[in-house]
Amino acid sequence: MQGQKENECADDKVEKLRRHILPADETSMEQARAHWMTVGKPLFSLGKLEDAVIRMAGIKRSADYTLEKKALVILCADNGIVAEGVTQTGQEVTAIVAENFTKGAASTNIMAEVAGVDIFPVDIGMATDVPGLTVGEKKVAGGTKNFAKEPAMSRQEVWKAIEVGIGIVRELREKGYGVIATGEMGIGNTTTSSAVASVLLGKDPEEVTGKGAGLTSEGLKRKIRVIREAIRKHAPYAQDVPDVLSKVGGLDIAGMTGLFLGGALYHVPVVIDGFISAVAALCAVRMVPDAAGYVLPSHVSAEPAGAMILEALHLTPFLTCNMCLGEGSGAVAVMPLLEMGLQVYRKMGSFSDIQVEQYRILK
Repeated sequence: MQGQKENECADDKVEKLRRHILPADETSMEQARAHWMTVGKPLFSLGKLEDAVIRMAGIKRSADYTLEKKALVILCADNGIVAEGVTQTGQEVTAIVAENFTKGAASTNIMAEVAGVDIFPVDIGMATDVPGLTVGEKKVAGGTKNFAKEPAMSRQEVWKAIEVGIGIVRELREKGYGVIATGEMGIGNTTTSSAVASVLLGKDPEEVTGKGAGLTSEGLKRKIRVIREAIRKHAPYAQDVPDVLSKVGGLDIAGMTGLFLGGALYHVPVVIDGFISAVAALCAVRMVPDAAGYVLPSHVSAEPAGAMILEALHLTPFLTCNMCLGEGSGAVAVMPLLEMGLQVYRKMGSFSDIQVEQYRILK
């Protein structure tokens, strides 16, 4: 009876999101397309950068916009599945790296400084608290359970993490942030992401699972075996995303799902990083299809399912750098490109300004 009530509550929350999330604004996108046609350069010559400007116009419901401040949200969480030997390091590394974010000592900090992006690390589910990072109302639990033995978390925890992500977007928008990059940190989260991807894509774990931060070939076989057995044991229902997340997911994935849904609710572009955040984007879109219009890609992860997830989202990457660091590194790397495209759109003169006959689309 309790489980039935939880399912009904979840269904109500999904329906409420679907009612409040509207498709990206087609009129604004058409106005942005029309403006690009007047910019004094060869038509369509900035390729995907032009497409991104148009897409963001639809998200912001205006063809005249700026990105203002840029944020990277890094959701940090631990995963009980590490007990199965599916990672090279122990979960204590999660807190060590997370603390480095607060000290400006991580590689993503350096990249973000160059890109003009402010970093917001969040302890949404670490096993160890980190002073200056752990905030009670944003921490859902001290990590997930070992999903080889039992479900990773409860549906209530999934929804709390989603709502934390949505709330973060609201807070950042109120502070003037015009675009948000997604990032994560959590030992074991390529295992959780591969499990969720396997279920949502309907593919065998072997097709979607990689070595993560560095497993041996034997370690990879063990990782695949653990995921396959857990899916068989818990039977997550692919049409019910909270069910999938509760059985084989992670708190960071659930929180990032909330970031993407929050972007759609509050009309803020949210940028995918790599494989793990792409899985979260797919979760958001499977829950609320209209959320798809509010998601931007960055790069394609070197993980096996990286390209598969982007294809399922009907997105193509801006960058192909063979990156697999995570932590928001790819999403941060694409921020200067988005700004460059927008500045050309906003500042470059028209054909009449430069006294050149306007280019036409030739048959």
